[in-house]
Amino acid sequence: MSHITLIRHGQANTSARDEASYDRLSDLGHQQAAWLGDHLRSSGNHHPRVYCGTLTRHIETAASMGYTDAVQDSRLNEMEYFTLAEAMRDQHGLPIPQEREGFVEHLPKVFTAWAADEISEPYESWLQFETRTRQALEEIAAGEGPALVVTSGGLISMALRQAMGLDTTGMARLALAIMNTSMHRLFPIGGHWSPVLFNAVPHLEAPDRHFAQTHL
Repeated sequence: MSHITLIRHGQANTSARDEASYDRLSDLGHQQAAWLGDHLRSSGNHHPRVYCGTLTRHIETAASMGYTDAVQDSRLNEMEYFTLAEAMRDQHGLPIPQEREGFVEHLPKVFTAWAADEISEPYESWLQFETRTRQALEEIAAGEGPALVVTSGGLISMALRQAMGLDTTGMARLALAIMNTSMHRLFPIGGHWSPVLFNAVPHLEAPDRHFAQTHL
């Protein structure tokens, strides 16, 4: 097994309230990604393989990092949280938050209902999301050399859930904490993945870049 560094995409369209309009980087998102790419090159990190999802924000992040030839894999795409939130509103009367603070309580409720199959006819079941995450990362880990994977916070939190045996509430807490262009490394120890890096943003640690440490 090769180690994998998961990277969340740069800041997207924070004013969006649907999947399509969210799926593009803001100017700051492009800058965050460019700084991360510069950091990886200047620190001598060697990643012979780079992957990303097929969403626009994934492809744009990889490109702004300097990886225009990243291998695209739709299994690395994010869950459709807006779609799930709309289903929870329509089926269970759970309002969709209009501010970040509201998602702290909203996201765990959505994850719990989704995992328990309490959302009728979701676009994708919890099991399907869980399975594609595992299969995609297992295939990448089977390749030669360290790999970078540009994806989204939900998939990163699912990968960490699988590595650490977390329940849905623990996974939701991780998802809420993940910053844009943060790095999360899974390292094989004893035939299993162990997280050895979480939410690292060394490219944003300089005082004049603290403003770029964003969650949304």
